[in-house]
Amino acid sequence: MPLQISEIGDSVLKMHYAVRGPIVARAQELERAGRDIIYCNIGNPQALGQKPVTYVRQVLALCEHPELTGICTDMPSDVREVADFIIRQSRYGLGAYSESKGMKFVRDAIAAFIEQRDSFDGVSVRSNPEHIYLTDGASKGVQAALRLLIAHEHDGIMIPIPQYPLYSATITLYGGKQIGYYLDESRGWSLDEQMLEDAIHQAKKEGIRARAIVVINPGNPTGGVLSLENIEMVIRFAKRHGLTILADEVYQDNIYKKDSRFISFAHAITAMGEKEVSLFSFHSTSKGFLGECGHRGGYMEVRNLPEDVVAQITKLQSVSLCSNLPGQVVTYLLVSPPRPGAPSYERYIAERTGILSELAKRATILADGLNKIPGISCQPIEGAMYAFPSLSLPAGKNDEEYCMALLEETGVCVVPGTGFGQKPGTAHFRTTILPPTDRIEAVVEAIGNFHVRWCGI
Repeated sequence: MPLQISEIGDSVLKMHYAVRGPIVARAQELERAGRDIIYCNIGNPQALGQKPVTYVRQVLALCEHPELTGICTDMPSDVREVADFIIRQSRYGLGAYSESKGMKFVRDAIAAFIEQRDSFDGVSVRSNPEHIYLTDGASKGVQAALRLLIAHEHDGIMIPIPQYPLYSATITLYGGKQIGYYLDESRGWSLDEQMLEDAIHQAKKEGIRARAIVVINPGNPTGGVLSLENIEMVIRFAKRHGLTILADEVYQDNIYKKDSRFISFAHAITAMGEKEVSLFSFHSTSKGFLGECGHRGGYMEVRNLPEDVVAQITKLQSVSLCSNLPGQVVTYLLVSPPRPGAPSYERYIAERTGILSELAKRATILADGLNKIPGISCQPIEGAMYAFPSLSLPAGKNDEEYCMALLEETGVCVVPGTGFGQKPGTAHFRTTILPPTDRIEAVVEAIGNFHVRWCGI
């Protein structure tokens, strides 16, 4: 007899991942039937027309096929030099396994990147390459951290509401408990200390032991950017309650708010001299301006962990042997871009600036456009690649019905707020800012016309 659904574990059956859920499945059906679908459901830049960064693809091409070096004589000299360096450092090329943590030269480069990024305002940050792990995108690092932390069915992980469904899905899969803490929508999706305290005390009443707190900064799905004061508050809260911090920082290059900047938890925890709070930080090549989702590159850095715990992380990583080698190379290129004066530098800077400036423009178009629609309210999109507008819906209607109807009528594919979590009695959807600028304008127009008609305004 074939495997039956009744034989599958409850943790798999209960797991839900909204960004690839039934609405997306329906969108694919409509597309196969000839409909024009605008996929605003997931942060997949190149699928929505973003061009790969030339320098990255040139280096990758030579690394994958070194024989091209003698053929492609028009390649910039720094591309050939970097590719030759990577091939020599990898020893056996990109078709062989690396050590479980990832290639040492890549981890060295990441450590240098972190130190340069985070050492400012009189704070000197140090990073240990032996506490850095190359991962298949940030997701695999997150899953490894959660696997380490969830030891019992009563272990809970604090996650922001709204959150990215990777967290709720993985916590469910590993048999843990979700402890949701609400973000303050009225204050640009900022963190509120009392909301954190309320969430952890309620969990304790329910017999749940909080093990860690997840912070996504810049925010997914909210587009908010945390202030230094918010970050420091989280660190103090974590220390007070004996929590590990999981800092999802994959959108650190996506900052659109004027005079705002990304501040890492590594910087803040160092500046505070805090050595008792363990920190897992994640970064990825899928977001920012590279948008190399398919290459699955990323890293996890750990801080304030005893060496016997670090050894257990290494053991976990070794089960998968290593992350993929092309992804490791793209991660190296993310943290080691062309230097000023190098032949590829000017083009690299122009492409990076062009991508980020277009994203900033789309963020403004989308937020301003949505706020002009009666019954829709959108906080400013300060960072990341998303908006999470709130909806005023007719009595008896919900955001899942809304998003499915929006898809059927307009071809615009967004994700209902129920998939990310939201305050009871509210309705939202998540949309990306990734479609080309002219299509973003079309998306806003389509949503506006649909909303007024569907809600009977």
